Amino acid sequence: MDAYLRRIGAHRPDHANATALRELQERHLRSVPFENLAVHLGEGIVLDEKRLVDKVVSAGRGGICYELNGAFAALLRDLGFRVQLLQARVFGEDGGLGIPYDHLALLVETEDGAGRWLADVGFGDHAQHPLAFDLREDQHDPAGTFRIVPAGGRAPAGDRDGHGDLDLLRDGKPQFRLETRPRVLADFRAGAWWHSTSPESHFTRSLVCSRLTGDGRTTLSGRRLVTTRGGERHEETLHDDSAVFAAYRDHFGIRLDRLPADPRATEDGGA
Repeated sequence: MDAYLRRIGAHRPDHANATALRELQERHLRSVPFENLAVHLGEGIVLDEKRLVDKVVSAGRGGICYELNGAFAALLRDLGFRVQLLQARVFGEDGGLGIPYDHLALLVETEDGAGRWLADVGFGDHAQHPLAFDLREDQHDPAGTFRIVPAGGRAPAGDRDGHGDLDLLRDGKPQFRLETRPRVLADFRAGAWWHSTSPESHFTRSLVCSRLTGDGRTTLSGRRLVTTRGGERHEETLHDDSAVFAAYRDHFGIRLDRLPADPRATEDGGA
């Protein structure tokens, strides 16, 4: 776990409080990329805590939600935070919900009594800071205005204790629906398998590697490198393999011995 902290450029905090959680989440987002390379390298996604931590720390890689939040949960527990895994279903562009166990998020309790926090380092472009889990008002974050509300905008009948599903909104748009029942890592295996094998999964249909930066975000999608700095977007096409290898190394710290197959290039006839 000390090596994990070095990976994200953090020191072991003196206390497992809300300030430390906020710093750890932001440093994680800036250091460990959201990437689905394993799907297109034929590596598979193994939901074993030690394997997940080794992938982030020893292999210098990132991952998708199950991997990133699974590893982050292990780090937080080692530092004294109380962590529960929650399953969520992601809203599609059409407003429909994805499969059960579509997403893994973290419910974190700190030792300072600051309340419960929704922590997430595995949803790509998302909240940079943990969100107050029990607050039903707007929460302002560098990535936008977030709000946690009862599913569908109202609490289920007879649910006076607030144990029903919750919707997370970003700038008024639903992102995912959380189930508040605690889960274990093994519960997400079917979701991880579906996302890494189904032709209906956006992970099998696209190739992405993305990381938060100090003034924006850097994303590599196949051979398209997109950087956003201070609100200005720059896009560049990488025309040869050596440039793609260098982009993974220089922008994300990922050293590959072969490039993942880009499904969109196959659909375009290799273009």
